Amino acid sequence: MRKSVRAVVVLALMLGAGAGVAPLAAQNPGLPVYNLGVPRGIGLYGDVGFPNETAGKGTAYGATVRAGFGDLGVTGTVSADNPKGPAGSEAAVGGTLNYRLLGGPLVPLSVTLQAGASYSKPGEGALETSLYHFPIGIGFSLVIPNPVLAIHPWLAPRVDIARTSADGASNTDTNFGLSGGLEFNLLNGFGIQAAYDRVFAKDSGDPATFGLGAHYTFRVPGL
Repeated sequence: MRKSVRAVVVLALMLGAGAGVAPLAAQNPGLPVYNLGVPRGIGLYGDVGFPNETAGKGTAYGATVRAGFGDLGVTGTVSADNPKGPAGSEAAVGGTLNYRLLGGPLVPLSVTLQAGASYSKPGEGALETSLYHFPIGIGFSLVIPNPVLAIHPWLAPRVDIARTSADGASNTDTNFGLSGGLEFNLLNGFGIQAAYDRVFAKDSGDPATFGLGAHYTFRVPGL
């Protein structure tokens, strides 16, 4: 009986890998990978993601803290993805480390290296699976100042690594990923953001997601 259960789990894992590991289309499942530069201060972000059919459909919700320390930036995200199908949400945690190669207070163009990781564990019992995601890429962003509203477009290609493991079996997929978006910031620190994320999978449809959200940035002297 145990061998039968193990066989079912391994088969499900192989099928999921062949389908491009759809839930891992973004940093945390269902949310875009944001790489819009190193923040100046501390930002609190809330996002809603809308994955496509390949990425599981449904809706994802995330809360992110972003902080910048000179040329270094870090983010931390907790999220819940509720794919279309069985009831229940799948929780995930993730984070990124960012390094600014180019850009500064008086330079509108910013180039940022980013490495990230996320972890979730969907399924129950014998079908419980560990999902890991490692986006590694570079982001190009531009700040267009206006008297009241700053416009912040960005584009970020990456290497997208997804690893799935269950009951001792594992599979790793490496694909090309691309995300981009717009952020609008008011002088008082409030802003809104939108982003689109797509993974160009080799053997299946391309998982993608569209995200919308709002944020507030606290300006901290010295950061």
